[in-house]
Amino acid sequence: MAATGGTNLPRVGGYNQAVVLDAIRVRGPVSRVELAELTGLTNQTVSNVVRRLLDAGLVSESGHAPSSGGKRRTLLSPRADGAYAVGIHLDRDAGQVVLVDLAGSTVAGRRFAVSAPGEPSAVVEQAARTARRLVGRTEVDPARLLGAGIAAPGPIDGTAGEVVSPPNLSGWGRVPLLSMFGTALDMPVALDNDATAAAIGERWIGGQKRAGSFLFIYFGAGIGGGIVLNDTVLHGDSGNAGEFGHMAVEPGDRLCSCGSNRCVGPYCSPRALIEEVFHRHGEAAAERIGLSGAAEALTEDWKRLRRAARRGDPAADEVARRAARLLGQAARGAVALLDVSRVVLGGEGMRGLETIMCEEIDAAVNGNSIARALDSVSVETSVIGDTAGAVGAAALILHGHYAPGLRLLTTESTPA
Repeated sequence: MAATGGTNLPRVGGYNQAVVLDAIRVRGPVSRVELAELTGLTNQTVSNVVRRLLDAGLVSESGHAPSSGGKRRTLLSPRADGAYAVGIHLDRDAGQVVLVDLAGSTVAGRRFAVSAPGEPSAVVEQAARTARRLVGRTEVDPARLLGAGIAAPGPIDGTAGEVVSPPNLSGWGRVPLLSMFGTALDMPVALDNDATAAAIGERWIGGQKRAGSFLFIYFGAGIGGGIVLNDTVLHGDSGNAGEFGHMAVEPGDRLCSCGSNRCVGPYCSPRALIEEVFHRHGEAAAERIGLSGAAEALTEDWKRLRRAARRGDPAADEVARRAARLLGQAARGAVALLDVSRVVLGGEGMRGLETIMCEEIDAAVNGNSIARALDSVSVETSVIGDTAGAVGAAALILHGHYAPGLRLLTTESTPA
């Protein structure tokens, strides 16, 4: 697939710089001649842009292409130390902070238990303190630190920079996270919901593997989705496209926070699967797995259930596959609507369930869809892994600064 096209008009040099840098990131190492072919820019425009990128320390000359009889072409690659961003992911029980470089590598990272999940100001201060300490322990040039991205459970009011009564964060109403983190960190801040941030991170870090279109299904405390179509992340009119947990499946007895009994999220949540072990397989199976069923033991029970499913425990495997088949129903509808050829699964809640989820969702989306007569849908795990939320948050900043269409993807603030 060709890179996003540029324009040779001098007045949009910033945009052309983003186009060329994105092509180097996705296709590099790459020569100037190849960049002209990929972007549609003239050789002279590419040379001018590359010179600016070299001067800015964002790319480097990384060797030479094999000779084809003439002068060997110099190859260009992104400089990992050219820029950095902090990523902060907030979830119900824990948060995660990472420092990511321009190449998409995690330089440093740290998890923290959320000590007062019902108090947004305390959560923000705890996360900001962790971020400051993390950056302070590295040797990153402060001038190269672009800002911090925040990934939080939705819904998000992008215009106001607020999260709005997220179901998994009890007691939160309208919380102005954008301005709160901007003040606490004293740096530019971007905000998005965790699933969309994860999709942006997947696109940014995945390079050629994630070029084009895909549906990202995100597993955290809840289930969300991110949509990338033709290298563009979709937000929707309200900024909350991809609410995958509200996709309709066969109705049952579990009510969603929205009042419906057909939303897939409540049937595939950690609590639902733990309860299903007790309900469908009894106390003996739950005891064998090590489940207590107590509300305060949810996090530990979920870890034990995933470990049991990974080692093939029949009860754990059955409830996990049952949930995966429901997710497959929802994914099949989304794939048919969006016409994407790839489904990506990621998030910390996926750990230990990757094989089961991929098998069942693959069977659902490729089983009986007319569109699949043209081509099959690939179901894959995230290139980022279970840190998709935090790394995706950092990518909000990197993508916002250096990707074509910059500033269009995220809500962003700068310190006063």
